[in-house]
Amino acid sequence: MRDVAALAGVGVMTVSRVVNGRGGVSPQRTARVWQAIEKLDYRHNITARHLRLTGQPTATIGVLLEDVANPFAAELLRAVENVVSEQDCLVLCASSDGDTTRERALLNAFCARRVDGLIIMPCGPDYRYLLPELRRGTQVVFADRPAPTVAADTVISDNFGGARLAVTHLLDRGHNRIGFLGDLRRIYTAAERYRGYQAALQDAGIDPDERLIRRDVHSEQSALQTTRKLFTAPGAPTAIFTAQNLLTIGARMALQHMGAERTIAHVGFDDIPLAELLDPGITVIAQDPPALGELAAQMLLHRIRDPDGSPETVEVPTSLLTRGSGEILPRA
Repeated sequence: MRDVAALAGVGVMTVSRVVNGRGGVSPQRTARVWQAIEKLDYRHNITARHLRLTGQPTATIGVLLEDVANPFAAELLRAVENVVSEQDCLVLCASSDGDTTRERALLNAFCARRVDGLIIMPCGPDYRYLLPELRRGTQVVFADRPAPTVAADTVISDNFGGARLAVTHLLDRGHNRIGFLGDLRRIYTAAERYRGYQAALQDAGIDPDERLIRRDVHSEQSALQTTRKLFTAPGAPTAIFTAQNLLTIGARMALQHMGAERTIAHVGFDDIPLAELLDPGITVIAQDPPALGELAAQMLLHRIRDPDGSPETVEVPTSLLTRGSGEILPRA
């Protein structure tokens, strides 16, 4: 910056005002500063500025999601970017793939780069290995799922209530044999949605039938195959609740291959792109990933500025979007 000031014939503070957009510099001097910047190929040191203004070292946030290709995760990530970019922070992002070993390695890599904070979609059973980083001042927010063994700010959806609403919606249309497809049972969201499924059946006086339940289904292809088997077995259900967006896609593909998309009722958890353009459209319990990402980012920035205080958990409501598939009545 001193080199730019010398070449432009102005003071260092004038250069600072120009590059930080603070105004108070004449157009002529501003033009000379930008000409000097271009000639010297000067790059403003955001990290140094952030350290001086906030005391935080890197002006970077690490975000670890299960799979950034998943539409839910992508929307959450974009909301985080929108919030932290207003604070001149950069987002570093990676996918854990639900692998606890990979998750730990990536978190260690983020911490080695001295990120100011972490937003984590947890998949592991134990996060006490993060305690040394927390003591060093790295702030953490868990998103979508709470993390065991470590107390930190957390943002989650109403998974239990949303699943209960989905199954109640099918029960209200006369279905009493409702299939269930769920993600890995060790995942918090999968367990909560299964609990909501059970609660809705019990509210209606129906005992859950294990023959209609398939858990630990973790991909579109496995959901497609599982759905085919479920509906070709004796005593097949008249409706199905798929408790994750990739499972919803796989199940709908199976129903279409069987020509049953207009005769089998279907409600999914998580919205999916273009769901309303299908015939019939897919009825879903919609989360609000932009709200989850925005809240997670705001909570993290607040913790970076003010690390004191007890951890908070915020639950974001879900909503039922009726599009046709969930309103199919059982066949006589």
